[in-house]
Amino acid sequence: MLKDHILVWKNCLNIIRKSIDSQPYKTWFEPIRPIKLSGEILTIQVPNKFFYEWLEEHYVDVLRKAIKGELGTNGNLEYQIMVEDHRDIQARAKTSSTPKGAQEDNLVINPFVIPGIKKVRIDNQLNPAYTFDNFVNGECNRFPGSAGMAIAKRPAGTAFNPLVIYGDVGLGKTHLSQAIGNEIMTNFADKQVLYITTEKFTNQVIQAIKNSSVNDFMHFYQMIDVLIVDDIQFLSGRSKTQEIFFNIFNQLHQSGKQIILTSDRSPKDLTDVDERLISRFKWGLVADLKAPDFDTRLKILDKKLEKDNMTLPDEIKEYICAHIKNNIRELEGVVISIVAQATLNKRLIDLKLVKEVVKQFVSQVDKEISVENIKTLVANYFDVPVEKLHSKTRLRDVVIARQLSMYLAKKYTTSSLKKIGDSFGGRDHSTVIHSLKTIEDMIDTDKVFKDKVNVLLKKVKTSFALD
Repeated sequence: MLKDHILVWKNCLNIIRKSIDSQPYKTWFEPIRPIKLSGEILTIQVPNKFFYEWLEEHYVDVLRKAIKGELGTNGNLEYQIMVEDHRDIQARAKTSSTPKGAQEDNLVINPFVIPGIKKVRIDNQLNPAYTFDNFVNGECNRFPGSAGMAIAKRPAGTAFNPLVIYGDVGLGKTHLSQAIGNEIMTNFADKQVLYITTEKFTNQVIQAIKNSSVNDFMHFYQMIDVLIVDDIQFLSGRSKTQEIFFNIFNQLHQSGKQIILTSDRSPKDLTDVDERLISRFKWGLVADLKAPDFDTRLKILDKKLEKDNMTLPDEIKEYICAHIKNNIRELEGVVISIVAQATLNKRLIDLKLVKEVVKQFVSQVDKEISVENIKTLVANYFDVPVEKLHSKTRLRDVVIARQLSMYLAKKYTTSSLKKIGDSFGGRDHSTVIHSLKTIEDMIDTDKVFKDKVNVLLKKVKTSFALD
């Protein structure tokens, strides 16, 4: 029995519907019309070049599975693309071989407005795993995190427009920016949100210029309610991309749309970027993400372990967080490597295994303990700022933390009494001697305090890999 094009496409849609969510299905597949079936080649009609490009870029695997499931291994798909002057353009997608198999001369890698549809529901490109629920707050990110939540409640309704989030690699810029987008989608289902990297945006610009479609390209972006652009430092040196982005930025901002940008450096430190753009980046809020402190790293690690249904002893978690200091991705990578090593080599997850794994992630695990290391560890334990240990305050908790830091510094470092005193705000060696004596007396007479000291001794040994 010969199949007709309508039945073949209907069967393909049944396969596709099982593979993607209902909203993308309605947006990208319901408008398609089957045109003809010639042997093992199905021709479908899409509204315009943007539709064609989006299908090829985001749903080629789904289409390939459907076509081959219905027409066999030699099945192919052809698009009939309706452009605005109603000419048809034929482009064959070689779904039997390459995922981007359309003829390069006809391929337009940029968005266009779909004729006849007043408001297109676009694929927002957000990762649903990036949410505020699993974004760990700490001193390092509380300010940009709070600003992001405010924007999620009132996009373009705060003074934070644009919001520029900057910081080193692996500190959570992408997570936070997409968490804002996902929260907005939850709070305002009708908002058009789009996340895109600067590299991808640049490639779209290049294709739009190549195909003389810049106006359509800009028209599409002006429909966005919340535009999230990742890694804007890659605008550097790309004058044409900057010019087009400048115009899109202006139009969105003037129309009361929200703009969120991320960068690995502050706007003032961007090089080879038009001063007009840098000036606009400063219109709203520029917020930096700092490296997480020890406590925040512990929280992040706990969240990762909870997600993976894992538990680790406190001493192992503390060791990991003491050595993986600057990069959240490395923190997650350590957990993955520990599990892999334990599983593949049938080993228990103990401190020895963890030390072996951590060494692969850091160039040098600290062997020699410094006075600064000791101060940070004790300050974290007593929940007092490190700088308080240098001050003249006589608050009991601060005094005990200071004296105990001196005690541990004498016990575990090679620093002289004078050097130890100097590092605590210029105190003399007699003050250090008094502190040592005070701590020793308290250990002998106060069991509760002795227990605290033992906990800290354990933390020192764990953190600095002492036997």
